[in-house]
Amino acid sequence: MMGCPPAAGRRLAAAAALLCLLVASSASAAEHKALLQAAKGDELQGRRHHRHAYAAMMYMGTPRDYEFYVAVRVMMRSLARVGADADRVLIASDDVPRDWVRAMREEDGMRVVVVENLKNPYEGNLGGMNRRFKLTLNKLYAWSLVDYERVVMIDSDNIFLQNTDELFQCGQFCAVFINPCYFHTGLFVLQPSMDVFNGMLHDLEIGRDNSDGADQGFLVGCFPDLLDKPLFHPPENGTKLNGTYRLPLGYQMDASYYYLKLHWHVPCGPNSVITFPSAPWFKPWYWWSWPILPLGLSWHKQRWDDLGYAAEIPMVLMELLMYIAIIAITKLARPQMTKLCYNRRPEKQSALVQGLIKLAGIVALVAAYAIPFFVIPCTVHPIMGWSMYLFGVLTLSLVVINVFQLPPLAVLTAWLGIIGMLFAMANPWYHDGITRILAVVGYAFCSAPFLWASIVRVLDSLQTMLERDPFFPRLGEPAQETEFSKLY
Repeated sequence: MMGCPPAAGRRLAAAAALLCLLVASSASAAEHKALLQAAKGDELQGRRHHRHAYAAMMYMGTPRDYEFYVAVRVMMRSLARVGADADRVLIASDDVPRDWVRAMREEDGMRVVVVENLKNPYEGNLGGMNRRFKLTLNKLYAWSLVDYERVVMIDSDNIFLQNTDELFQCGQFCAVFINPCYFHTGLFVLQPSMDVFNGMLHDLEIGRDNSDGADQGFLVGCFPDLLDKPLFHPPENGTKLNGTYRLPLGYQMDASYYYLKLHWHVPCGPNSVITFPSAPWFKPWYWWSWPILPLGLSWHKQRWDDLGYAAEIPMVLMELLMYIAIIAITKLARPQMTKLCYNRRPEKQSALVQGLIKLAGIVALVAAYAIPFFVIPCTVHPIMGWSMYLFGVLTLSLVVINVFQLPPLAVLTAWLGIIGMLFAMANPWYHDGITRILAVVGYAFCSAPFLWASIVRVLDSLQTMLERDPFFPRLGEPAQETEFSKLY
């Protein structure tokens, strides 16, 4: 066997050592680059910390995008409050504002996964207000979260009352039946799988039957036999089940059930999650939903504790200043308003003009009660919202009273009735929901005659005003001062 000379061996050993050093350095650089790329990706989408996740979705294009943004943040924070041991993932469409994404990632601790909106082939089946469900098929992206063993997909109109991590022990698909025939997609458990996800995309392409044109009808078609499956009971040893299961009602309690007893007690399962699948105008975050829906205070308490109302308070203050300015201007302009109402021209107004003036008075009264409702921030705290509404109605009603010379008590009867209705609904001593409903109906029945009398009084006052001297001077003709106006 021939060997290398000693000097050549040393040179060869040195070269080998240098080569190993270069390889190690190159590997270290590649690893460092990979870590930087991973860190960059982690900054964009968030890193997986747990084996399981609670996931919600957000998309744009509805009139209430901001409201659902706030709702998602409150719901996700409520999961942290009940001690959920899982990641919180948001499936966000690529047009969600970047500052919203940043807030949810950095302030709320969510992992944000940005996706493209799935084309809805059933869009033609959506009519009217249901068009807001056009992009709910984005829920299917939950099956693409293959970093997780189980995912609980949830809607933003849920309130978590206690920890529900036992749901991660459920099978490949589990959902709650709050409807006798169809399960509800406001909360369901799934096992992520790219094969299932791609199969669902294929079903969208071929146009699988969909009863409602949204995610509800599509998923019911994917799992048509769920009603016949066994009820989920979490194994005590913590193992995961396989297959599909029905979830007990306590995991998706329709808020409508609450109002029968004014408390929760579902004996066949945990009282864990409240959902609000009712009319979209009565979600728990809207200020006007309380005290019609007392559970709204629970939602706002969570928001107060976690997020506060920093975004809405400046708008409320500006609105308050606007109403104060309107009151001041009305007070200063009142003498001029009176001069408009009394003019010595002898001819009478035509019946058409009188009818238009009376209609203008009625429209002004309706506007005084309607306008404040629409200018208040939708997700402000109910106490602040109702206070601003009542103050706004009072302010605009005073304007109408001064312009049309109406009796104040008659105009403000409905205002006083609203205050009484709030107290009747918010009474904390009702034993159950039936008693509450009967009390509210009784109050409405007793107050209806007063409201009717005030309407008649306002119409009579408008007619009396029109039967006086003509209402307005002719165009281009200077108004003549009367003895009455000189009193001002």
